[in-house]
Amino acid sequence: MNLEQLQKSLDISPFHCWLGLQATSIFEDGIEIILPWREELVSNPALQSTHGGILASLIDLSGLYAILACGGSVTATTDLHVDYHRTAIPGPLTVRSKIVKIGRKTSTAATEVFDGNNKLLASGRGLYLAAG
Repeated sequence: MNLEQLQKSLDISPFHCWLGLQATSIFEDGIEIILPWREELVSNPALQSTHGGILASLIDLSGLYAILACGGSVTATTDLHVDYHRTAIPGPLTVRSKIVKIGRKTSTAATEVFDGNNKLLASGRGLYLAAG
């Protein structure tokens, strides 16, 4: 899969389109995606913080697409673990996912979400069921 194909795959999902995800890189062992900041992502107007569910979604979907981009197959997420490290305030988010293991039945990816200053906001690991 190349970068254009990754973006087309992301754009199939109405949720991903609503988020405005931009595929920026494919590596040998993972991918990078940017989420532009929008007011609709805020959960606490007083802090202008991004909703934790958005961060969890980014970890989930980026791990899944990292596996697909690196030649694996995925039908569903079977387990997802998320750690929140600091509040995500207004600004674009960079999401980097790396393959931990691509297997015949399941695959695993680890993901980190960074703010515009490259500070770690959230991290997690997903276990994904392979097709077949």
